[in-house]
Amino acid sequence: MKERLIAAILGIIVLAGGVSFATAKLTRKSTEEKTDSGSVVYDRVIKSKKIRAAYLNYPPACMKDTKTGKMSGTFVETLEKAAENCKLEVEWTEEVGWGSQIEGLEADRYDIVGSPVWANPTRGTLTNMTIPLYYSGIGIYVRTDESRFNSDFSKLNDEGVRIGTIDGETGDLIARTQFPNAKRVSLPQTADISQLFLEVKSNKADALFAEPFFAQEFLKNNPNSVKNIASDNPIRVLGNCYMFRKNQAQFKHMLDTAIQDLLNSGYVDRLLDKYEPAKNTFYRVALPYRISK
Repeated sequence: MKERLIAAILGIIVLAGGVSFATAKLTRKSTEEKTDSGSVVYDRVIKSKKIRAAYLNYPPACMKDTKTGKMSGTFVETLEKAAENCKLEVEWTEEVGWGSQIEGLEADRYDIVGSPVWANPTRGTLTNMTIPLYYSGIGIYVRTDESRFNSDFSKLNDEGVRIGTIDGETGDLIARTQFPNAKRVSLPQTADISQLFLEVKSNKADALFAEPFFAQEFLKNNPNSVKNIASDNPIRVLGNCYMFRKNQAQFKHMLDTAIQDLLNSGYVDRLLDKYEPAKNTFYRVALPYRISK
């Protein structure tokens, strides 16, 4: 009886020791993961000398020549110049949709989304973003003969109003949060933004949210078909940023420093002058200093 009792006590001690060891091992692993999480992308990029960039075709910021495969645009050329200045290169890996960008980052298929992403609270919660290259004033586009919302945008928040959206795109977020009573006429995330304008023109939707560049392109072939009722007071002013995985502090610091250098040198402004179809289509970033007089 005494021997069985001693054996049982020894078994409990061994079991407790094993649990404590396992717990300590898991705790140590968790601590190491937390310590390393802020540099995993940075460390890989520095080791490989490459930034793996996904993209979404979004003129004039990100465009791919279908014949040559060459990438160009304000965001493409800024990222490639920033990488060059950091003694790195950009590898353009895959085209992604609006709704799958974050999923691809979390799955580690690429290091960054190299086309513009508008900074909004949802993306700010789930990802990291760089400082903006420039800002976009988001307009409200309706048919030219539409007058219901001209003096009061809140009238869009009505169950009888149809707002055209693309799944996962910022216009969809604006519709859901600011005009929840309106009906959303949703297009898949792979749809081209010009399709939203067609939805409004053909009376399948009453309004859409977009930046002026795409309206200007649409109006070239569809004159007098839509108008911006928020030209003097955009529904949103959003920063155009690069997006990457959250908790990557050193990677963000490297990119922000390189981008700020290109902003201060006038490089980004010159790219905007090159690609902007009309003055003030995009809002420039103000310089972060002033000169005493």
